[in-house]
Amino acid sequence: MDGLRVAALLAATLTTGMVAGVFGIYANAIMPGLAKTDDRTFVGAFQAMDRAIINPIFLGLGFVGSLVLTLLAGILHLGEDAFAWIAAAFVLYLITFVVTIAVNVPMNDALKAAGDPDTIDVAAARAAFDEARWRSFNLLRVALNTVAFGLLAWALYLTGKSHAP
Repeated sequence: MDGLRVAALLAATLTTGMVAGVFGIYANAIMPGLAKTDDRTFVGAFQAMDRAIINPIFLGLGFVGSLVLTLLAGILHLGEDAFAWIAAAFVLYLITFVVTIAVNVPMNDALKAAGDPDTIDVAAARAAFDEARWRSFNLLRVALNTVAFGLLAWALYLTGKSHAP
């Protein structure tokens, strides 16, 4: 049981860190880089990246997997010192998950639904996308997810400490 408990917490920590990194790279490199491009490049590149990120590794293992693994780790750590930290991480990640589904994904989908950049008014599509709103909610995801990652790392430390000889 100890092996499963530690493995679940380790997997939750790693996947949460992976997702925090993805959101962070969007905040620190991708969106600032795209902000400097013309409308056609912005729309085409964003659409292509959004289609590419919908894959089993990011969605299954990372985005959804992190939520499931953190829940599992919490259940397996009931009554342990690490439980409160895991529970707090779960709540923060759940908020991140809801913000993504409620705000960022609909915005992404609307930009993809605008159509092929070669056949649409890309300036109108970009304006309707509202980059500032997307970036603001992404920064919220970065903050919440990074803190969740830190809490899980602390829980992992506490788990190791409590099982040390």
